[in-house]
Amino acid sequence: LGNFSGRTRSAVSVREGQGVVLMCSPPLHSPEIIYSWVFNEFPSFVAEDSRRFISQETGNLYISKVQTSDVGSYICLVKNTVTNARVLSPPTPLTLRNDGVMGEYEPKIEVHFPYTVTAARGTTVKMECFALGNPVPTISWRKVNGHNPSKARLRKSQAVLEIPNVQLEDAGVYECKAENSRGRNVFRGQLQVYTYPHWVEKLNDTQLDSGDQLRWECKATGKPRPTYRWLKNGVPLWPQSRIEMVNGVLMIHSVNLSDAGMYQCLAENKYGTIYASAELKILASAPTFPLNQMRKTIIITKGQEVVIECKPQASPKPTITWKKGDKALRENKRITILPHGSLRILNASKSDEGRYLCQGVNVFGSAEIVASVSVKEPTRIELTPKKIELMVGESIVLSCKALHDSTLDVTFYWTLNGQPIDFEKEGGHFESIKAQASSADLMIRNILLMHAGRYGCRVQTAADTVSDETELLVRGPPGPPGVVIVEEITDTTATLSWSPGADNHSPISLYNLQARSPFSLGWQTVKTVPEVISGDMESAMAVELNPWVEYEFRVVATNKIGTGDPSAPSRVIRTNEAVPKTPPANVSGRSGRRHELVIAWEPVSEEFQNGEGFGYIVAFRPNGTRGWKEKMVTSSDASKFIYRDESVPPLTPFEVKVGVYNNKGDGPFSPIVVICSAEGEPTAAPIDVKATSLSVSEILVAWKHIKESLGRPQGFEVGYWKDMEQEEAAEKVKTEGNESSILLTGLEGNTLYHLTVRAYNAAGYGPPSSAVRAATKKSPPSQAPSNIMWIQDGSHVSLGWEPVRPLANESDVMGYKVLFRQEGQSNSQVIETQKTSAVVLLPDAGVYIIEVCAVSEGGDGTASPQIRVPSFSGGKVTSAQSSLHVLSTSSSSVTLLLALMVPTTSW
Repeated sequence: LGNFSGRTRSAVSVREGQGVVLMCSPPLHSPEIIYSWVFNEFPSFVAEDSRRFISQETGNLYISKVQTSDVGSYICLVKNTVTNARVLSPPTPLTLRNDGVMGEYEPKIEVHFPYTVTAARGTTVKMECFALGNPVPTISWRKVNGHNPSKARLRKSQAVLEIPNVQLEDAGVYECKAENSRGRNVFRGQLQVYTYPHWVEKLNDTQLDSGDQLRWECKATGKPRPTYRWLKNGVPLWPQSRIEMVNGVLMIHSVNLSDAGMYQCLAENKYGTIYASAELKILASAPTFPLNQMRKTIIITKGQEVVIECKPQASPKPTITWKKGDKALRENKRITILPHGSLRILNASKSDEGRYLCQGVNVFGSAEIVASVSVKEPTRIELTPKKIELMVGESIVLSCKALHDSTLDVTFYWTLNGQPIDFEKEGGHFESIKAQASSADLMIRNILLMHAGRYGCRVQTAADTVSDETELLVRGPPGPPGVVIVEEITDTTATLSWSPGADNHSPISLYNLQARSPFSLGWQTVKTVPEVISGDMESAMAVELNPWVEYEFRVVATNKIGTGDPSAPSRVIRTNEAVPKTPPANVSGRSGRRHELVIAWEPVSEEFQNGEGFGYIVAFRPNGTRGWKEKMVTSSDASKFIYRDESVPPLTPFEVKVGVYNNKGDGPFSPIVVICSAEGEPTAAPIDVKATSLSVSEILVAWKHIKESLGRPQGFEVGYWKDMEQEEAAEKVKTEGNESSILLTGLEGNTLYHLTVRAYNAAGYGPPSSAVRAATKKSPPSQAPSNIMWIQDGSHVSLGWEPVRPLANESDVMGYKVLFRQEGQSNSQVIETQKTSAVVLLPDAGVYIIEVCAVSEGGDGTASPQIRVPSFSGGKVTSAQSSLHVLSTSSSSVTLLLALMVPTTSW
């Protein structure tokens, strides 16, 4: 892309309302460029509309009617479509003249497509048309003597007609019309669509004998229609005495070796040329025979036809002669030389045995072949039994015997329905047994239905092949019946029809109907009308179905051999709705609150709801009264109804029954049962409530309860809260049954708690007892026993430690615990003492773990570090076994250390 000339461009001055063309004058470029215009300064681009148009053919800017807003500086910008490089032209000023406004005038087409537009088929054609005028002209397009292509698109306010993927039928005269209120202007041009040549028929390599005729034809399409030329080995080929070339057809008469070579057919029009190539080979050779025809022996049987091949390869075609022995062979009715040279003998006999010679001769030489013919007795075969009928599961042996020429070997082959039996893949059902050289047996074990058919025995010798067949009929249970169709559906019945399946050579005696629903355990036999469905029937009615239930049906056939596979399931159907017939079961009472009557039952399964809108009718009345009170329960899953009446005393007996209904109507009620209304909540508070602190985190609460005739408690609730908290923040613990105490755990140490107890049952809670108070113990000492020392004397270990001194907020020390256990065990033995020393007897040999902790009313304190002591129980203690150990030594432990060194018996 070159640069614009740097010469300053003159200003263009026009009247307002006048049209103007601003010239781009692009620089040298290759290939295509794209034009745009900048107004005043980059990047303010001129927007194209019905008044302004930039031609991508000329690059010029066309303004059909200048306005005052158009005054300014215009710069032409060109862009290379490959490199995207851009260059800008010098600015062209546009000014308005001050000698008046331009009046209206008719359109003047300033830019248009050429008078003749040529385009290759498949490309996109763009035709431009824009006019100056006042008012601004309107552009329209049409194809003269036709319709605009449906794929055509109008661009840039209709100034560009674009036809993508242009085809031959798009060619024609196109008209652009510019029109305003002052008149119109028209331009017409021709669109011509051309196509490159394209092969319809090409050449193929050809091989001819010398003297044959060559005919090659090549065909091509294109617009304009292509012409043809021929080349041989790259050199133009011209007509001669033996060579003709007419409209793509090349003919060469009586070809010879000089005609061999590479040929090319050229199809061309002014838009392109295409080539088709092929090689011509000319054959010229003496006769030769393929190896498979050389010196062979032919064995046939009497009466057969035999063909002895004699097909030498030669060019030109050789002359064929035959001899038998040393004499020329004469043709007759039985013996014929075929057109291609082979010898055919019909109805062969022993006299035809002998040596046959075939000779081929042409101008380049000769060749011959020899064949020996041997005539044998024909083979005969017998397959028994001839027709067999068996039942599934039985076995049979087929026997095949061959009578054949004693000089020939025989081979036996078995087939089923014309296909070889694969003894490896038949699952052990077939076994081939060769009893003698001239016979073979086929054993078929545990026969299946699929084994029925035509069994063949084929005997093959070097001279002939013979075969025989027998028919095996297998009887078995029926096959599955055909498609089951369901029709005439009611609430409890459905009529089924089906087509019979294969009877497998035993007549069908009866059918069974089976059904499956979401509520059944698999397929179940259904009752039918008629009750017994005979084998000649193809329809029946299933009865005693449940209403409004989805069912699938299938049919099973039976004959005297057995029951066959079922049919495919029918489509899913739903029986019609009906009034429910099954009332709820196990109607009973439940616990409730005071003044409540709680009625419960087992919901009716969806299988027996019989329709949509299923619900329950709960009827009840006090014992001894006549009128029933009824309440509707609309949920099909409901299992309880609560009736509340403030006037009903606790434990009032009621007669109760529960019925069913759906959209079809009301069903039956359950049997009447007597249910009592709920008893009241407890009315008395527990007495003698006592709270005893047991440890730093446990308080035992005990109470007594006065028995009541009504409002019997189901359990008790203990509420407890800290001294500084409100009762509303109390935590609660429940007991069940007649418990009269509970141990509260997880409490804070050294804390005062308030406690109340109240009874409860299903009706609610009784009044609480008076609050009692109890404080948890102080926390056990956090200090572990320190400066532990011990001396071991055999199985005796003497321990001593410094006393534990608790903090002010910790419980006083009441004594100490020594815990010891054998290593590897979890349960420890305990020795309690009020002193700061103890003697531990280690009963068994092994390593022991010993710990010491303080005991207080707040619980056990922190344990000391563990001591590992080996035990030598059962052995005599020596001085080596007696030793002093100090876990932690300080000046304050000297006295204790000395005390431990005296004999154990003096402690």
